[in-house]
Amino acid sequence: MDRSLFLKAWLLCGSLDAAYATGLTLVRGTGNVGGVWRGVASGPFGNAADTWGLGGALAGLGVHFAIMAAMVAIGLWLARQSPLAGVAPWKAGTLYGFVLYAVMYGLVLPQRFGVPFPNPDKVKLALALFPHVFLVGIPMFVLFRRKPPLS
Repeated sequence: MDRSLFLKAWLLCGSLDAAYATGLTLVRGTGNVGGVWRGVASGPFGNAADTWGLGGALAGLGVHFAIMAAMVAIGLWLARQSPLAGVAPWKAGTLYGFVLYAVMYGLVLPQRFGVPFPNPDKVKLALALFPHVFLVGIPMFVLFRRKPPLS
């Protein structure tokens, strides 16, 4: 059962977050969706990924889903083995979303790209925090919620 839950959460949260990043790029009017995903690929593969075209964008999606697999695996463990197991899913998911945001924007992105943390632009901060809480943390913990056995 946990394997099925992992797969559902991984695909759901990974797809929601990827769609959000893609949609936000389109709404901002840059139209460079491939560039966003090549940027994700450049995290582990370096700046050369920016020159890989469609392959770089697909590599970025692969990196995104690999990171999401780690997020979901840790979330599933927390939902089963930590005190978060007894917390309402929206509370646990919100907390986990904040932690994911802090790790990504406080450790990973500053280390690789020199991004300031926290972002002094409050709109950009909110736009970055939103998917971690509402598209990853909360959906994940709602899926992982243990239902009482039927009597």
